[in-house]
Amino acid sequence: MPLSWPPLIFDLQSHSLHSDGDLPVAGVVEHAARSSVRLLALSDHDTVDGVDEALEAGRTYDVDIVTATEISAVDGGHEDLHVLGYCIDHHDPTLQERLEGARADRELRADRMGERLRELGFEIDPEPLDARRAAGKPIGRPHLAAAVLKHPDNAARLEQEGHDNVSSFIPAYLIPGAPAYLARTRPTVGEAIEWIHDAGGVAVWAHPFWDLTEASEVVAAIDAFEGLDGVEVFYPTHTGEQTRLLADVCAERGLLATGSSDFHGPDHRLFATFRAFELHGRSPHLGPIAA
Repeated sequence: MPLSWPPLIFDLQSHSLHSDGDLPVAGVVEHAARSSVRLLALSDHDTVDGVDEALEAGRTYDVDIVTATEISAVDGGHEDLHVLGYCIDHHDPTLQERLEGARADRELRADRMGERLRELGFEIDPEPLDARRAAGKPIGRPHLAAAVLKHPDNAARLEQEGHDNVSSFIPAYLIPGAPAYLARTRPTVGEAIEWIHDAGGVAVWAHPFWDLTEASEVVAAIDAFEGLDGVEVFYPTHTGEQTRLLADVCAERGLLATGSSDFHGPDHRLFATFRAFELHGRSPHLGPIAA
């Protein structure tokens, strides 16, 4: 928990059942309110389906809701960079059409990765995946991994390999270089930024040091992403050194500096608590997001 907070207590990334979170939207907002969050973004992956629910729940729990989404994008050899779009018109039909296309691409990729997992000898429980499809919800790597973990025929092998949760299985089989992984091809980071701007929003690169490791590479990417409005500086896994670097780069370049706990649910292995990020002596700059 940070030692000091700005006057506005914010948390600008969270996820619900509409993507890879564990709770319905109202539950996410309720947990945020219990943690004294005053400004919250529900940023489900490649969808805005939960935003209206979040706005309604925000009125119930007295939490200001920022309209948002988190777009999964590619950039050269980096195949899963995330761009947060804030203050978007979530009813914009062009944005909704573009996000639907992105989800369709993700689902086709998930199906193909499922085929690869079967070729590797795993069984996949179809029930949770079919339920998501029937509800019109996206299927990503966490859902695919969970379907493998749930199937009883995999139990002995999973125990032998030491996989008892999604966070263990995904790096072993579903990341670049792993045997069942397939790369995405669209949208690019530039396209994601364009989609967000076209919907009236601001584009923020999410958790840079989650995706890249070298400071020089992160700074070069910030400078290369044309039209980028900000960076998610404050994040649970960012070190003090990384946080201060990002904050200083944003200040030098006039970019927004945001932060989040990336809440996925109270039982998530890594992202289970709101306000779980440190400021490390730097100040956020939320600009129009706070307005």
